[in-house]
Order: sequence, then structure tokens, then C-alpha cells
Amino acid sequence: MIEAIWKGLALGIVLALSVGPIIFTIIKQSLTSGHKGGFSFVTGVWLSDIILVILSNVFTEWVTRLLEYKKLIGYGGSSFLIALGVFFFFFKKVHLKSTAGSIHIDEPSVHDMVKTFASGLLINTLKPGVLAFWLGNATVLALTHTLKQRIVIFSTCLIINMAADVGKVLMAGKLRKRLTVH
Repeated sequence: MIEAIWKGLALGIVLALSVGPIIFTIIKQSLTSGHKGGFSFVTGVWLSDIILVILSNVFTEWVTRLLEYKKLIGYGGSSFLIALGVFFFFFKKVHLKSTAGSIHIDEPSVHDMVKTFASGLLINTLKPGVLAFWLGNATVLALTHTLKQRIVIFSTCLIINMAADVGKVLMAGKLRKRLTVH
């Protein structure tokens, strides 16, 4: 069982240190919406990861067939991310108010937090790399590990990843205090 924990730690560290659109969106959400916005986004990412881990382990054969549509899923996810980027770059403007040199941002509403949660869920779910990561590891580990060992491995991995995401949100909050409007 110790081996399963070590493998889970290794997978979690690899996932936590991987750089992609998720880390930048976590930082952006934390800077523009504060801790609540950052945490609502990462909660969507976590739910996506949990769903993908369960699907990958329970339906390994079914998800393997889904990889036949990897390009279609990749195009759909890429189109969504590009559209989201264009929207936020050209149309959605963040209004910052200067209060004695620091940035003041209005509290996000429940509606904003639900939208942020949904965007985290969709962005993470539609990334082909995330699906390949969970499916690949689930497939490889299914060959050599029991279900109990895989539960320990993936639970440890998810806990490490969640802790890293909490750290990213909190560190972005500290960075936010140092930023000014200028």
C-alpha cells in the first residue's frame, strides 16, 4: 500500500506542476474576483478531475473507444478555449477601482461564481490532455494494480493536486495585494 501512496504522490506532483491554461485561469480568477472567484473556479476543475478519474477507472474500455474521437474532442475544446479567450480579451472588461493605490474589486455574485465554476468544469473537461492523462494512467495502472490500490493512488493524486490549487489561489491573493491599477 505504501507503493500506491508513493505513486499517487508522484502523479499528484506531476499534475500540480504542469503548466497550462488552468493555472493561468486560476490566477486570473483569483486576481479579478478574489479568493471566492478562484475557489469557485478550482472547485469546477476538481469536480471535472474527479469525474474523469471515476470514468477512466470504471469505464476504461468505454473511454478507450472515446479516444477514437480525440481530434474531435480536441477541436471542440480548443474552439471553446479560443472563444473564451477572444471574449475576455475583446469584450469582457474588468473594471478596477483604485483605493489608496491598491485594487478594489466588487464581491462576485452567486451567479458569477456559478459561471466561474462551470467554466472551470468545462475548460478542464474539454482539455484532451487531461482526458489522456487520466485515461492513460488508469489504463496502465489497471494492468498491474488492484482496485483498492488504484483508489489509493488516485485519491492521493487528487489530494495533492487540490492542495496545490488551493496554494495557487492563496498565492494569487497575495500577489493581488501588491498590484496597483497602474
